Amino acid sequence: MRFNLHNNMVYKFRVILDTEEDIFRDIAILEEDTLEDFHNAIVNAFGFDGMEAASFYLCDDQWQQADQEISLFDMGEDDSSLAMASTMINQVLDKDQTKIIYVYDFMSMWTFFVELGAIEDHEPSLTYPSVLFSHGELPDSMPTKNFTSESMDSDLEDDFDSEDFDIFDGDDSFEDFDYPEDNWN
Repeated sequence: MRFNLHNNMVYKFRVILDTEEDIFRDIAILEEDTLEDFHNAIVNAFGFDGMEAASFYLCDDQWQQADQEISLFDMGEDDSSLAMASTMINQVLDKDQTKIIYVYDFMSMWTFFVELGAIEDHEPSLTYPSVLFSHGELPDSMPTKNFTSESMDSDLEDDFDSEDFDIFDGDDSFEDFDYPEDNWN
């Protein structure tokens, strides 16, 4: 962790493990931190050892994965490949692009749905990244999933109720953030 000495904005995310049970972490991180910093925050928040490969994948508002992968290591395959260490969070996520998929350990395929919930001024008394809230325990192993777009859509509809997404309940700082209606809650 590092101390925030600048007037950077803070991105607040909900990171949801793709399981039947509600397992998620709310993480605050500086907008100009890298995706590698965010990867490390997710690894620490969920208690992984950090020894496995991981990638972020761009997606649309319905969690349909795009072709763009941002890997932990520079794959050097072509000019369009991105590495987490050289990609700042605010280069791929903002108030218009709020969702991204994160996969940790390609043997176990721990899959997370990551959604930007708020962009706020930093609090000088906090260090970033910071886990704001933790819900649910990580299972010993990732349950087997059927990875089709239809199963992902129905899983997301069935697994969560509206209370699951109230991470900043009572926080009026969202009033200035112009969300599309279907993005959050």
